[in-house]
Amino acid sequence: MTQSGPAEANNDAIHVVGDGETRLDVDRTRRIGIPEAIYAQGKTTAQVLDIVTALLERNNDPIVVTRVNPDQAAALADLNPQLTASSTITWNHWPQRDVAPVAVLSGGTSDQPVVDECRATLLAMGVPVEVRTDVGVAGIHRLLDVLPQLGETSATVAVAGMEASMPTVLAGLVSGPIIGVPTSTGYGASLEGVTALLSMLSSCAPGIAVVGIDNGYGAACVAARAIGLR
Repeated sequence: MTQSGPAEANNDAIHVVGDGETRLDVDRTRRIGIPEAIYAQGKTTAQVLDIVTALLERNNDPIVVTRVNPDQAAALADLNPQLTASSTITWNHWPQRDVAPVAVLSGGTSDQPVVDECRATLLAMGVPVEVRTDVGVAGIHRLLDVLPQLGETSATVAVAGMEASMPTVLAGLVSGPIIGVPTSTGYGASLEGVTALLSMLSSCAPGIAVVGIDNGYGAACVAARAIGLR
């Protein structure tokens, strides 16, 4: 018996924008429960504007645009976004789901753009979020102070640069899923986030999922999958 793959070829799942340089995956929400996001870095303002306009005209799925620059943000503001947070802009949020919130913690205030990317993505997918900033282990009493609140959450996203030991500490104390996001915050041997990434990947605490450097969007999607948002 021949088994088909998880997604059949479907021309209706592709929407070509502009001069054909952009091919939108407009079927992703149906397939995996997570809408396609637009990574704005490296795109022209006109390209980003065309993509978002096309998505707004096509359906009511959430739209998440990450890594926008000031010119792109100014142009997208005319499309009445639902949320603008640092370099992330969103439209068409799903209604808030009846699930425990995802906690998003940052090691320091410099990690805020990554926190905002994660928070905005989760909110667009209807996931309640609780943010706790500047709770890094350099002053571990700050982390311990918010620890009692994490027992009521469905997952914890730990955003940290430098040596990025916060996810390890959390994974030894919190029972739910822990998602580590290494950031490029740090001096010298931090190597623009490589040290934080390797630290998280080398953690002695079991059960930490780690995404790429500064990838708040990816962490949000891991959290959504972990709590079963289909």
